[in-house]
Amino acid sequence: MTNWTPDISAIGGPRYRAIADALARDISDRVLPPGTRLPTHRDLAYKLGVTVGTVTRAYAEAERRGLIEGEVGRGTYVRDQESGNRTAIRYSRSSTGALVELGINVSSAPGVADSLKQMLQEVTAQADLNQLMDYSNNTLPPAHMNAAANWLERRFNLPRRPDWIRMTNGGQHALLTAFLSLCRPGDLVATETLTYSGMRHLANTLGLRLEGLAYDDHGLIPDALDACCRQRAPRVLYTVPTLHNPTTAILPEERRIEIASICRRYGVQIIEDDVFGFLPDEQLPRLATLAPDITLYITSLSKCIATGFRVGYIVGAPGLVERVDSAMLVSQSMGSLVMSELATRLIESGEADKLADRQKEEAAARQEIATDLLTGFDYLTKPKAQHLWLRLPLPWRREEFVAEARRRGVSVTPADYFTVGHAPSEQSVRISLSQPQSREQVETGLRIIADILAGQATLFKAVI
Repeated sequence: MTNWTPDISAIGGPRYRAIADALARDISDRVLPPGTRLPTHRDLAYKLGVTVGTVTRAYAEAERRGLIEGEVGRGTYVRDQESGNRTAIRYSRSSTGALVELGINVSSAPGVADSLKQMLQEVTAQADLNQLMDYSNNTLPPAHMNAAANWLERRFNLPRRPDWIRMTNGGQHALLTAFLSLCRPGDLVATETLTYSGMRHLANTLGLRLEGLAYDDHGLIPDALDACCRQRAPRVLYTVPTLHNPTTAILPEERRIEIASICRRYGVQIIEDDVFGFLPDEQLPRLATLAPDITLYITSLSKCIATGFRVGYIVGAPGLVERVDSAMLVSQSMGSLVMSELATRLIESGEADKLADRQKEEAAARQEIATDLLTGFDYLTKPKAQHLWLRLPLPWRREEFVAEARRRGVSVTPADYFTVGHAPSEQSVRISLSQPQSREQVETGLRIIADILAGQATLFKAVI
């Protein structure tokens, strides 16, 4: 095994990518010739002062680039770039040899592209494109506002209030706008100890501090929020009450009422992220309904219709929505009117409902596959969730499991990505069922995961 310790001090960006870039550089410079055995994840992490998970992600990125390859029980080696020879991996991947991507949470359902193509043709043939390209009035047309209000009432259980709605370019832009509206650098944001990774990165970029709160299988624990409000005085609570990312918890109605009451009592404002809210059949009251004067509600059409359909919504009461308008000017004055026109036509024609129902049906079918293949293992999910939360059995640790899954051709996301602050990460991984284009790919990936779990003792010895 080589004693390779890369210098990543001058390489910008995330450390995992810096390690992968340094690896590419040293392979190119022949510092690491083909066949060189690389340090173990733990050894390199110790040398660089990073987490094992960072090295795991770096090696995965390098393998994706075709720079290295690994074999259980032998280690990780530099690939021969000229001949293209690969170490013989003894475990089969998908039938195409491609990585089964169960690490990314995106929407996937048949027939979406055809529906969007037809509606786009109608927009270009019938709409006034000059008007749709005009940003001078900085507001959505009334028809767009009404369609959005109808959609949010019908699919997300929100009261119909067109004047409270603002459109964004997707859910992440809505989240950025919400934070810019309510927070200043240095403010404390309370959230579950496990939370959406995109929010964590956004909070770090904006200079916000995060406080992780205790949760259980039903979601955020109100007593933990109350204690945080008394002791730390957070500015904002960020939460995903419906199909929490990553645990899939759905906050019960009594907890929603209690959380809204706590936030009102302590003057804490709420950002309610409801991108998965259309999936469950039972529609509980939203925090934005229970406490509309202190809540900014965000969702998008990306999960309902298609990942690339970048239309999001922020809903806020008068007083809050004016702050949203000011914050929107920082990034852009508004979302795309062309996309808004497309969304309006989809909603008014009923096609958006059909597409959302397909997403629900597809999620349910893929959850049934998961139930068949993962019965007997410890995981959290819901019947129509687009992901699940797998708690790893002993002696697995998340970084070794993620590395082993990738060696066998499956990508999953470790708990580190969702853990707030310095809290210890669970020995768990999120498995996203919605990214693969077919149910057969989902089944292939889950069978590999089930095989890893079933053969855990023998494989663990090989990994370490």
